[in-house]
Amino acid sequence: MTAVETVEATVEALCGDLGRIRAPRGAKLNARSWSTEAPLRMLLNNLDREVAERPEELVVYGGSGKAARNHESLRGLVRCLLRLGEDETLLVQSGKPVGVFRTHPGAPRVLIANSLLVPRWATWDEFRRLEALGLTMFGQMTAGSWIYIGTQGILQGTYQTFAAAGETHFGSPDLAGRTILTAGLGGMGGAQPLAGTMAGAAVLCIEVDPERIRRRLETRYLDEAVDSVDEALERVRAAARERRPLSVGLLGNAAQVVPELALLGEHFDLVTDQTAAHDPLTGYVPAGLNVAEAAELRSSDPDAYLRRARESIATHVRGLLEFVRAGSYVFDYGNNLRGEAREAGVEEAFTYPGFVPAYIRPLFCRGIGPFRWAALSGEPRDIEAIDLELRELFPDDVLLQRWLELASERVAFQGLPARICWLGLGDRAKAGLAINGLVRRGVVSAPVVIGRDHLDSGSVASPYRETEAMRDGSDAIADWPILNALLNTAAGATWVSVHHGGGVGIGNSIHAGMVVVADGSDDAAERLQRVLTVDPGTGVMRHADAGYPEALEVAEQNGLDLPLPPSVE
Repeated sequence: MTAVETVEATVEALCGDLGRIRAPRGAKLNARSWSTEAPLRMLLNNLDREVAERPEELVVYGGSGKAARNHESLRGLVRCLLRLGEDETLLVQSGKPVGVFRTHPGAPRVLIANSLLVPRWATWDEFRRLEALGLTMFGQMTAGSWIYIGTQGILQGTYQTFAAAGETHFGSPDLAGRTILTAGLGGMGGAQPLAGTMAGAAVLCIEVDPERIRRRLETRYLDEAVDSVDEALERVRAAARERRPLSVGLLGNAAQVVPELALLGEHFDLVTDQTAAHDPLTGYVPAGLNVAEAAELRSSDPDAYLRRARESIATHVRGLLEFVRAGSYVFDYGNNLRGEAREAGVEEAFTYPGFVPAYIRPLFCRGIGPFRWAALSGEPRDIEAIDLELRELFPDDVLLQRWLELASERVAFQGLPARICWLGLGDRAKAGLAINGLVRRGVVSAPVVIGRDHLDSGSVASPYRETEAMRDGSDAIADWPILNALLNTAAGATWVSVHHGGGVGIGNSIHAGMVVVADGSDDAAERLQRVLTVDPGTGVMRHADAGYPEALEVAEQNGLDLPLPPSVE
């Protein structure tokens, strides 16, 4: 067999059957180095049936967030990564490999751009026209940047949010005896029931797709499931009275159930939503339709589908506004539900806040955000070793200690074993170097990839989510995520990506991602120190420039060189 035939046989074995993709495990390389093996494995891991929502369509999560544009492009990506040299860089344009250039060993091995459109053309209609021509794809956030780790990827962020809401409104992050009402159990929303019970709450989660409920039960993210509103309320109320954590999945449509609960005068302490409203055509199911009926209407009459979806979103948000008026603490969880409702005529849609300005921005000011890693070995014990190391490294971080204890007991791995925790400037580099040391000493059996969500301190411009209500009014300025991507490239991340629209839909965000490999080498240690300092550093810089005192203080403490004072005092 020739070298070309060998490569083609490997491509076929790795990704020939979209229904059977699984990332390689162990310490044996398929590619030429760990810096190319790592993106290869993570790309394939995104499409593992344990991880992806619809791998046969290359959809990872979020309705239409894809890892590759089409099957031919996936084969091309795998083929390139198998042969890529340590002084070469692969360019990926919306899920399609378009070029390999000689750069240098310190450069990223892969640079990715997904869904980027010139602003005047940045609409769903234009995107879908171009997508139908085969010219682009929707990369979501971590789908098209190959660092999705299943629902766990947003789990700790959801836990942090619920805990911060408890601290803000009830004086404690412990939500024992409190109730949460929400909807959506997809790739992102599926984190809510487990995060809520980790914080101690009784959680009612509405979901229209019975398959998603089944999957959350199977992976232990959800405790119970019912199809009766009365039974769901009875179970949640009983758990709250007993101060017992419990999550109940209710089969139903949020656009019908949320207003019904509001009309009945049912009280919940916290109310939110994480349906895929950012993409009303492929993500949100209109009231009155089941999943199969929705798929049929979407195919036969997309205009009618969109009209009905937006009418349902408007009804859904009006129900949430009733909870606001009744005294619940209602917040948007970054899915553009409010934006779509306002487009549908709900003028007061933005009278309740997004989760970032309400709860998370003080963390962003300190560079704190979602730091994640995956064990390329495929060995759960490697994650256990890293958990132990981080617990010893950060003994005074109470939330982190509780999270790592609970996660090890309750989080089911999807695909390659992985973990996430929220760390800030200084601590991310410290953790990365510690993980590299574990690989060097053989405590961890193969290299580890370290990355994050695009939802981070300095990597996104999203006026309906991460940058909503910025202190200086700079919500829509997208220079910041581009600078973040450029700086991560200069610092030597293993792969870097820039996307458009993730989380909130086309026209509403620009965001960047990075991943760096810890292979135990001195070179990796130097990269980790640089990348894991500059990456959260751009978040502190961004918030310092907006005039947040907490960010200015952290910048001074860490010696960040900020040449001019904030844009506003």
